[in-house]
Amino acid sequence: MPQDALLPAAATESVDVLIIGAGPAGLIAADHLSAAGHAVTLVDRMPSPARKFLLAGRGGLNLTHSEPLDRFLTRYGSAAAHLEPAIRAFDPEALQAYAAGLEQETFIGSSGRVFPKAMKASPMLRALLARLGARGVRLVSRAAWSGFAAPGASRFHHPDGGETVISACVTLLALGGASWPRLGGTGDWMAPLAAEGVGIQPLRPSNCGFVVPWSDMFSDKFAGTPLKRIAVRHGTMSQRGEAMISRTGIEGGAIYALSSALRDTLERDGSATLYVDLRPDTDAATLTAKLDRPQGKQSRSTFLRKALGLAPVEIALLRECAADAVGPTDLAERIKSLPVTVTATAGIERSISSAGGIDWSALNPDFSLKARPDVFAAGEMINWEAPTGGYLLQACFATGLAAAHGMAARLPTQEPVA
Repeated sequence: MPQDALLPAAATESVDVLIIGAGPAGLIAADHLSAAGHAVTLVDRMPSPARKFLLAGRGGLNLTHSEPLDRFLTRYGSAAAHLEPAIRAFDPEALQAYAAGLEQETFIGSSGRVFPKAMKASPMLRALLARLGARGVRLVSRAAWSGFAAPGASRFHHPDGGETVISACVTLLALGGASWPRLGGTGDWMAPLAAEGVGIQPLRPSNCGFVVPWSDMFSDKFAGTPLKRIAVRHGTMSQRGEAMISRTGIEGGAIYALSSALRDTLERDGSATLYVDLRPDTDAATLTAKLDRPQGKQSRSTFLRKALGLAPVEIALLRECAADAVGPTDLAERIKSLPVTVTATAGIERSISSAGGIDWSALNPDFSLKARPDVFAAGEMINWEAPTGGYLLQACFATGLAAAHGMAARLPTQEPVA
C-alpha cells in the first residue's frame, strides 16, 4: 500500500473521508468505506500501520472467542450494553468470516479462543493493506493528530515541527488508548477533545501487572519465574491459569483477568489483597492430611517439596507471604488461599490495554461525537475494557465497523467497488 508524506508546514487540503489511526478499528473502517466507493485518507503517527496489532500477533493473534454471544458480551462489564449493538452486528463469527475473506482461515483452540492458522498478525495485515491500496486508500504516516483547527478540520504535527490541516466531510478518530506508547498509543488526544467539551474519563491500566513489595532475597532469586496451574481470586472474581513473578511484583494471564477489580480496590483503599491457590485441584482436607506427617530431620522446604510437590518458587512464596503459618491445618489453608498484598498497578505503558477515554455519554448511537457530529470515534479510545481472550480485538473491529456505517450514512452514495 503506497504511503504519502503530508504537505509542507501550514499547508491545507480537503478530503472526503479522514480516518486517524491505522489500527484494527481504523483499518476495518477504511475497508468498509473504500468498498462503498468513498475516497479515504488514513493517517497514522507511526512510520508503519498497526504496530500494536502486530505485537499482539507475536503471541498467536487471539482474534476473538467462540463462547456463546450472550456470555461473550458479559466480558465487557458495565460497557456491555453500549457495545452490544456493534458486537451483535459484527459478532465473532463475522470476524472469522472477515479474516477468511483476507485468506486467513481460523481455528478454535482448546480454551475456546479463536486464532488464525498462521498464528500471527502480519499475513492478515498485509492482505488488508493490499486490498486498501488496490482501492486507492491513501496512507499517510508520521503525522500526529493535535486537535481540531475548525469545523470539519484536523491539525497534524510532523516530526520536523511542521503542521498540516486536513478538512474532511467525515472524520474517524481511532487513536487507541495509552498502553504501549512506543507503538503509538499515547493518549495525548484527551486534552484536545476535552477542550471541545467531549466528556473524558481518565485513562487507567487494564490487563496489567501489579506491584508487590517483595523482599530483596525473594525478587533477586525468583524474578522471571512462573507460577503454574494456580488459581487466583479477588472479591467475587477468580481465575485459573498462570502468573509470573517479576522483580517488582506479579503479572501474567491469571492476574490480568482480575486486573480491573484489583485496580478499583487499589484506587479506593490504597492496597488490595490477591489470594493465590497453589493447589486448586486439591482440597484443604487432603493437603492437611499430607502435611500431618512427621517432618523428621527434613527442612521445611524439603518436607513441602516431598509431601505436596511444591516448586521452589511456591515454597519461597509461602515463606514470603505466610511466614507465620504453623501446623498442618493452618499451612494447608494458606496454600489454598495465600494472601499477596499489591500496592499499585504496574505502569500503563506496559499494560496490555487501557480503560477510560471518551465517555459513552459523549457519543451518539452511531459513534459520532455529540460535540462534533461529523467526527466519529472507535476502538480503545472509548471508555470500555475487557479481559484478554479475543474480547479486545473483537470490540475494536466491531466499533470501527459501526462507526464506518455511521459515517457512510452522512456521505453521498457512491458506486461500490467490485
